[in-house]
Amino acid sequence: MSMRVNRFIALATGISRRDADETVASGQVTINGKLAILGQVVSESDKVVFDGRTLAIDSMAAPLQLIMLNKPTGYVCSRAGQGSKTIYELLPREFHNLKPIGRLDKDSSGLLLLTNDGKLAHALTHPSFHKEKIYTVKLDKPLTHEGKANIEQGINLEDGRSKLTLGGIGKEWQITMYEGRNRQIRRTFAALGYTVTALHRTQFGPYVLGSLAAGKFSRVDSRPAQNIHS
Repeated sequence: MSMRVNRFIALATGISRRDADETVASGQVTINGKLAILGQVVSESDKVVFDGRTLAIDSMAAPLQLIMLNKPTGYVCSRAGQGSKTIYELLPREFHNLKPIGRLDKDSSGLLLLTNDGKLAHALTHPSFHKEKIYTVKLDKPLTHEGKANIEQGINLEDGRSKLTLGGIGKEWQITMYEGRNRQIRRTFAALGYTVTALHRTQFGPYVLGSLAAGKFSRVDSRPAQNIHS
């Protein structure tokens, strides 16, 4: 985890961030033996000394955060884009330490949750919790009644059986699922000769995308009224 030095000092000592900035500006803070700079980012491996006292690393513990992002297509869910745009380009630097809960591939869009709350991430992604995820998809051709029945009964993929609940008609469908294997929806349709031309996630457990615009984010309560661990 990393954060700006003024926030680190504030958490470690209880002083305000403004006062922390003043201590940095006055030369009372060093990071790894060198004078700290306003706005400098520190991590758990850095040695921060304030007024001759080494601040404890356990003071790096930050408030739990959760944000909801409406991911557009064309962005990857990683910090190293390797030539592609990354979701972190859509977020202020203060959220760059947050990690995605599950992923959406580059060609998919919709609800993406990012957090520093490991317990929440586990509760939403571990198969034992069976969290509902809802997507809308478009296909390259109308899905037949037989194809729908096959998918709802289960399609054998290389990593196991895939069962989806479908609602819709023709090329446009709503998908409900309780797993989250890599490109599972696309691979399930591909097994029957269909190509998913658009995939958009609208719900993940108790979190619903709603009217959040593409490319925008919002802070949300990491402990909604609905018990996420149930």
